[in-house]
Amino acid sequence: MGEREGEMPRFVRPALLQKPDQNQMSASTSSPQMSTPPGPPVFTSPVRPAAVPFRTSPASPQPQPAVLPPSSPPGFSHSDLPHQFSPAPDLLVSPHSLPAAPHLLFSAYKVLKHKKLANVPSLALGVLVSPARDISFGPQIIDRDPHRCRNCGAYSNPFCNILPVSGQWQCALCRSLNGSHGEYVASTKDDLHNFPELSSPLVDYVHAASTISAFVPVSDSRMSAPVIIVIDESLDEPHLHHLQSSLHAFLDSLPPTTRIGIISYGRTVSVYDFSEESTASADLLPGHNSPSEDTLKALLYGTGVYLSPIHASLPVAHTIFSSLRPYKSNTPEASRDRCLGTAVEVALAIIRGPSSDMSRGVVKRPGCNSRVLVCAAGPNTFGPGSIPHSFTHPNYAFLEKAATKWMDNLGRQAHRQQTVVDVLCAGTCPVRVPVLQPLTGASGGVLILQDDFGEAFGVNLQRASSRASGSHGLLEIRTPDDIVITQVVGPGEEAHLDTRDSFKNDTSISLQMLSVEETQSFSVFMELKRDIKMDHVFFQFAIQYSNVYQTDITRVITVRLPTVDSVSAYLDSVEDEVAAVLIAKRSLLRAKTAPDAIDMRSTIDERVKAMALNLGSQVPKSKLYKFPKELSSLPELLFHLRRGPLLGSIVGHEDERIVLRNIFLNASFDLSLRMVAPRCLMHREGGTFEELPAYDIAMQSDTAVLLDHGTDIFIWLGAELYAQEGKCAAALAACRTLAEELSESRFPAPRILAFKEGTSQARYFVSRLIPAHKDPAYEQEARFPQLRTLGAEERAKLKSSFISFDDPSFCEWMRSLKVVPPEPS
Repeated sequence: MGEREGEMPRFVRPALLQKPDQNQMSASTSSPQMSTPPGPPVFTSPVRPAAVPFRTSPASPQPQPAVLPPSSPPGFSHSDLPHQFSPAPDLLVSPHSLPAAPHLLFSAYKVLKHKKLANVPSLALGVLVSPARDISFGPQIIDRDPHRCRNCGAYSNPFCNILPVSGQWQCALCRSLNGSHGEYVASTKDDLHNFPELSSPLVDYVHAASTISAFVPVSDSRMSAPVIIVIDESLDEPHLHHLQSSLHAFLDSLPPTTRIGIISYGRTVSVYDFSEESTASADLLPGHNSPSEDTLKALLYGTGVYLSPIHASLPVAHTIFSSLRPYKSNTPEASRDRCLGTAVEVALAIIRGPSSDMSRGVVKRPGCNSRVLVCAAGPNTFGPGSIPHSFTHPNYAFLEKAATKWMDNLGRQAHRQQTVVDVLCAGTCPVRVPVLQPLTGASGGVLILQDDFGEAFGVNLQRASSRASGSHGLLEIRTPDDIVITQVVGPGEEAHLDTRDSFKNDTSISLQMLSVEETQSFSVFMELKRDIKMDHVFFQFAIQYSNVYQTDITRVITVRLPTVDSVSAYLDSVEDEVAAVLIAKRSLLRAKTAPDAIDMRSTIDERVKAMALNLGSQVPKSKLYKFPKELSSLPELLFHLRRGPLLGSIVGHEDERIVLRNIFLNASFDLSLRMVAPRCLMHREGGTFEELPAYDIAMQSDTAVLLDHGTDIFIWLGAELYAQEGKCAAALAACRTLAEELSESRFPAPRILAFKEGTSQARYFVSRLIPAHKDPAYEQEARFPQLRTLGAEERAKLKSSFISFDDPSFCEWMRSLKVVPPEPS
């Protein structure tokens, strides 16, 4: 969707975006579009024993966040400045010892000066922004209002020039001169070190207008936010038994001050009353339409208690969950009546309305950080927002479209009252994800599919309720005049004009964040409008939000990147993994349907060919091209992308693919990378693990192999190992410990599957590995050096264990594109 230059950019959430091919875009006509948790730790090889937490540094170079040395603005040298100007103070530590800012990951840490070279569509400039990511070293805290450029709205930062006599400062982005109300008046340059914003590239402003201190006890604010569980009543007995076990464990995991509500739904909505201490008592509401104002008043102003702190209601809550009964009728799962939409409406009304706390005079910000957790076993088939039981209904397409719009409006209503709706689905009945996704997406929540209501479901229920979430988030991005933002992907939408401060020439992009969480990120894509003449360019990211303690914070991150003329110098600065994730995000944005995903595989092929053609070199006396050696790991990452669950044909049902797509588009870098390319770890003697390429030749029959693919972790046990009961049990225990360690803070929590070589479940594992057994021996050894440790007999046995099929290996795929496979790094 192109925009004319100067118009307000349009932002669309991922489920709704339609984006023209990048080759059809130009920097002058492109305008940004908005479209729409942590991953595994990294450690040295060999890996430490599984019983020990992994906290060591990576074995291979990892994406480097921005480390920002001080600088004068572009076009200035110290000799050119008037004598009364002082450059911004030096950082208090050397740039190399400065803590890396994990909030920003650029695809490259140098920018090409020439527009024609920089805007090569195959490898675009971009950055992954994680606005609310926690940082171990802690940001600089400033308890006052920031100084901002009156021309462009940028915040003062370490790259500004200061006039110490008057305290004036020159904006690094637009070079305008601004006053500081005398605050930056200093007798010496060293005195400027006292201002955190002039010595640190990342600062947090705590606004004096906040009504609650930034250092209030946890129990006074964060843990008192309401959590309402909404439960599907149409479960068969096995599913209900698992769900009850997960719900009981969930209750026991909640902090004592958490206020909880319980609702169940079928043809009616049951709102459970905590005032009955020894029995499960509920008020019933009809589910065929939205509750009327009179009905809600009668409910909320009655004598019932529908929100109660855990410390006062834990026995009652356990009684309520134990009282749930299985579905008795013989009606098929897909045809059972479920008024999910009405139940969520009632939950939002309870969060908005009077509660037992309010009757005692406790005043809280309404709905702040509240959560509605829906446990669903099937689609919404009754009442508002419902769809027909069968796809063969003559008006199904129309009714599905109306239901999708209704759910989107309900999600927006939840967002307006700062309530996040998460829908956790399990079982074998399709839930019609395209209808439910707008509800979670518009409220800032997540839709998750699980095989059953067992352990993984319970873990996700706990993590969904406990993950930190701010509210009222606003992200502002400022770029140099020479660079334009063409697209933004992430959990947000265009900010309304009344949420932005007005400045004379503010060209920033502003996004309203649907939620503020550590496990999310925004992908920002950029192009050059014209050639860059300066030696450096500056970017600034400002995030305004209310944290979990209801304190208003503005986080400001300023980045300086050098510019270069040389393509080789630029390629040296490219971060392969970040570039691969950005390419994947843009590809998945367009892959709305299964046919779209097939088209995107072809697009990935063309992109790799274009990189070799535009950035590589031709092999002498051959039609083949060499891929740039600086990007040696990028093609393999993209090969994993095109054949994995995101774009490949591994996933069985379209609902699963849509859910994975939406999780990926909003996910942090760590989880995104794992979803693109799996991580392969082979168990060794002594409980250690060796990290290997994710190739099928890792399936050696006397070993155990763990494969981390982001939302799934697989443990493969070789047949020879499985026959040795003691060794197999030890290896399996070590793999399970490692799997739990890798995913301990990941949301959604991955399912962990263990299986023996040759079983039907092993296909999940085999299909995600590159079939390198098809390559010649010399290529196998070059890319998988561990093979050299095997004897001739062991290698022959390994080779004979594979089944022939048409799926190409990585090297075969590269040659089919007329590109020489890059040497392994």
